[in-house]
Amino acid sequence: MERQDVRYILNDYERFKTQALNWSQKFQNVVWLDSNKHIDNYTRHESILAVGEYSSLTSNHNGAFEKLKKYQSETNDYIFGYLSYDLKNDTENLLSQNSDNLEFPDLYFFQPEKLLFISPDGVTFKYLKHSKHSVSKDFDEILNSPELIHKQEANNSDIQLRISKDSYLKKVKTILDKIHQGALYEATFCQEFYSENTVINPLSVYKNLNAISNAPFATYLKNGNKYLLSASPERYLKKTGQKVISQPIKGTAPRSSSKKEDAAFKNALRNDPKERAENIMIVDLVRNDLSRISTRGTTKVEELCGIYSFKQVHQMISTVSTETPKELHPVDIIKKTFPMGSMTGAPKISAMEIIEKEEESKRSLFSGSVGYFTPKGDFDLNVVIRSILYNSQKKYVSFSVGSAITSLAIPEKELEECMLKAKAMKEVLI
Repeated sequence: MERQDVRYILNDYERFKTQALNWSQKFQNVVWLDSNKHIDNYTRHESILAVGEYSSLTSNHNGAFEKLKKYQSETNDYIFGYLSYDLKNDTENLLSQNSDNLEFPDLYFFQPEKLLFISPDGVTFKYLKHSKHSVSKDFDEILNSPELIHKQEANNSDIQLRISKDSYLKKVKTILDKIHQGALYEATFCQEFYSENTVINPLSVYKNLNAISNAPFATYLKNGNKYLLSASPERYLKKTGQKVISQPIKGTAPRSSSKKEDAAFKNALRNDPKERAENIMIVDLVRNDLSRISTRGTTKVEELCGIYSFKQVHQMISTVSTETPKELHPVDIIKKTFPMGSMTGAPKISAMEIIEKEEESKRSLFSGSVGYFTPKGDFDLNVVIRSILYNSQKKYVSFSVGSAITSLAIPEKELEECMLKAKAMKEVLI
């Protein structure tokens, strides 16, 4: 599918980003990806906006990856969308039987009519050539969009925990028993915070969440009446040519306004044996996953247990890379490595079975992935964490957090870590 490219120089990059996101609200289908200036060796674009559904694919987990493979091949264009965690049931003989109050489809991708790639030095419009609307008209419309719209009033959300404190501690002890019995080494156990009969302004909540988090994989996704408002710091998988990288996060520490205390938190994370053990276990799992799609001898750890600082927390991040055979379809690369190890545990299947039993709500898009494919078959996908999910029709708001349970885990400390991760989402909803 051919696209026309038109580029404009920007006088005020930050203002244009705000105006473009505001302008996008008139569309039923929106994906906004923002790196928030966290540019590194693996990040190509500052911000991407995809709007207007020319074609799309929606599916439950049954045969979802084969459907996506066919859709991506036949479209041969940019496609944007998401993979929910419950696609695990398409890759393995697993079930998702917990309650689901969000009702997101398991998979959704769309071919956008209009694409904007925005960076400090300019914006490139990539429109389908048949599009009836001219680029210049939309550019002018964006420039004339207000910077502030739909001011968020107080939400007064009644946020509840799906799992009580006592029950959470018991469940962690149960998982620890499984670890001590040798059933697994690590499990990422998650719990849901939710609010019923709640109306929020999704765009305003996203902007507030992004302002206090400033994450490198921030996402605003709208699919009709379903929304994802994400401040994710984590990349799942990125393919450029034949090279594929994964950047799992395991290890979290708080920030402090005191430089001395903040440095102490950071240093403690760097040297914490439990946090390092968690990260290294997942690196080994990711290496094993990537070996399933790699050219022999090309898988390597480019960085082990690096410490990165964000507005809310310090994180321990590793980078694993590999080279893939040219004949391997890009969707097969994802299928053979999904779900990401940082959100499951090790061994992967045992961990998924155990956490399904102990968790009390379906993860849905949480711990799934949002991203895009290029016409060349490259892709970039995040991990959906530090995120709010909203079904406006059901007036249901949800966010989930988790921590990695290993043999060194102390249940009360795991609960503290969950509360730390929940802080930003609670702040923008209360």
